[in-house]
Amino acid sequence: MIKKIIITATLLGGVFFAQAQEVGLQLYSLRNQFKMDVANTLGLINEWGITKIEGGETYDMPLEDFKALLSENDLEMVSVGASFDDLENNLEKVVKNAKDFGATYVMCAWVPHDDNKWDLEETTHATDVFNKAGKILKKNGLVLAYHPHGYEFRPYKSGTLFDYMAQNANDFTFELDVFWAQHGGADPLALMKKYPKKITLLHLKDMEKGIEGNNTGHEDNDTNVVLGTGQIDIAGIVKEAKKLGIEYMFIEDESKNVVTQVPKSMVYLKTLK
Repeated sequence: MIKKIIITATLLGGVFFAQAQEVGLQLYSLRNQFKMDVANTLGLINEWGITKIEGGETYDMPLEDFKALLSENDLEMVSVGASFDDLENNLEKVVKNAKDFGATYVMCAWVPHDDNKWDLEETTHATDVFNKAGKILKKNGLVLAYHPHGYEFRPYKSGTLFDYMAQNANDFTFELDVFWAQHGGADPLALMKKYPKKITLLHLKDMEKGIEGNNTGHEDNDTNVVLGTGQIDIAGIVKEAKKLGIEYMFIEDESKNVVTQVPKSMVYLKTLK
């Protein structure tokens, strides 16, 4: 079934994305706004014309009240986050949270490690945990996607530690955050071409020009800029995502200017063919 995202006419002239994937929003983008007003923040997402979201929290609201607000604003939680610890030790909690929201995807955005130490030992442990969890999630109708944060792209043999993970990912997939991939020294577009069946979700995030990456998985949040204005090849990545049929591309903007930047990013995505 071909899916589409309908952007409000006032914002994007009623454009339709008639590809296999939709543009959504990672709710972490609006973490500061949620602290002040949950209902109006969800309303803002609705005003942007976004219908698919990634999150998994209720921001201290009762679950049913929060879900009612989602319904009121035509928002569908298609992906929820899960901690590495819960994936390793409390899968029942992970499954319940995903089912509570009616999500299809479970994503893990960080593997705890000491003092920036990440080598083969940490990589193999994480891969084993993700495969074991992913197999059980799959039996529950869910897809596990690991979101690399940059430290995984350290050299290993003739490639990187990420290559080890991807080549041994039997029961999990990846949500490629194009900012963190490039920040960690990789080429996100090349990764999509190298592992077309392993990458099932994207985080669309652009990096301010002139920023040099590192292998820590950390950077100033305000280096997140409007899509298409930074150093990431967003146009090439979106084109490849359409080719691969990646189901959801979530905008994630961690900057303090998120409220003004996301609409501009949406306008930019409209221009892409």
